[in-house]
Amino acid sequence: MINFHSESIDFKVVNPIKTKRWLKSVIEAEGFKLSEINYIFCDDAYLHKINVEYLDHDTLTDIITFDNSEDEMLIEGDIFVSIERITDNAKDFKTSFEHEFRRVIVHGVLHLCGYYDKTDEDEKQMRGKEDHYINIW
Repeated sequence: MINFHSESIDFKVVNPIKTKRWLKSVIEAEGFKLSEINYIFCDDAYLHKINVEYLDHDTLTDIITFDNSEDEMLIEGDIFVSIERITDNAKDFKTSFEHEFRRVIVHGVLHLCGYYDKTDEDEKQMRGKEDHYINIW
């Protein structure tokens, strides 16, 4: 089950059913089963507070993913997404809001599937996966 919520902002996902099906197909393509993902869409201030409080990072970010799964093959987590960061990043990267939105939400799923982006090599692999799955939207 994939749930969409918002905190501190009023935001609705365009095409929520298609988006949920797409994310579920990504999870299955990566060899996992879906338990539950909660996407919480928020503003920069809300996500910054989480970043400081739980990760001790005093920076803005577009996404924070918390893996809640106790079974390594089962996907379960909470994914916090700053709509403000997505809007600004879309402008900076000269892409549409929808494209950047898809990139960020699939990024969170890929983290739950075990992909990282801390090293240059990991980031390259993550970007390749994001691009691949965005192209099958």
